[in-house]
Amino acid sequence: QVQLVESGGGLVQAGGSLTLSCAASGRTFSAYAMGWFRQAPGKAREIVAVISRSGDTTYYIDSVKGRFTISRDNVKNTVYLQMNSLKPADTAVYYCNADRLFSTLVREKGDYWGQGTQVTVSS
Repeated sequence: QVQLVESGGGLVQAGGSLTLSCAASGRTFSAYAMGWFRQAPGKAREIVAVISRSGDTTYYIDSVKGRFTISRDNVKNTVYLQMNSLKPADTAVYYCNADRLFSTLVREKGDYWGQGTQVTVSS
């Protein structure tokens, strides 16, 4: 079992920045690829970004490329999502997700979820 706890969400104006954090516990953090998903009201949960176990490979959906950066600290057992130039379309609940396989997070969803953190971007 992996326990994930997100933090860092909030209300921000368009063009602003936020950094989300996801603290992991329970198993060896470095054994898991980590991802950020988001779910807007009335929409399906979608992948946003994924980072490999070592942190040397990342994946982003097109709509956040150049604006968001995923990173991880395998000593602090934490994954981050730095979000810049935020848009109202980025408004959603953001979830941390973990799986042993990077490809699983990119194509599907991993086995372990956090509780989510709300990000609201006002225009």
